[in-house]
Amino acid sequence: MPTALAQQDPAKPRADELRHDLKTLALFISLYCRYQHKQACKAPVQLKTHDVQAIAGRPILLCPQCTKLLAHAFVKRTHCPMDPKPMCKHCPSHCYHPTYREQIRQVMRYSGKKLLFAGRLDYLFHLLF
Repeated sequence: MPTALAQQDPAKPRADELRHDLKTLALFISLYCRYQHKQACKAPVQLKTHDVQAIAGRPILLCPQCTKLLAHAFVKRTHCPMDPKPMCKHCPSHCYHPTYREQIRQVMRYSGKKLLFAGRLDYLFHLLF
């Protein structure tokens, strides 16, 4: 008689991890854009490849520069060939374009500090490990 664990889809944990990573990216970039690009014109993000609102759980309003960064980050994270996926800063082969790589570092640094001071240690844990 098969057990419940044997019937579980092996791809499900990877899909859950991917969804969590994409949600974290969207929320970090949203937070960064909200405080660093206050004067920029913002619009709800709509990507051809992902349903950002469903992933983030709410509409994400970003300036055009941050929208490009989010699109690049979503594509790179979704198509990551590493299994298991390491943190990007520990990855042996970096897939981000150097310009986007520096931008995402700035976003992670700023948003991580902001969330730490707001008491969101779960996102900081995600950044560090």
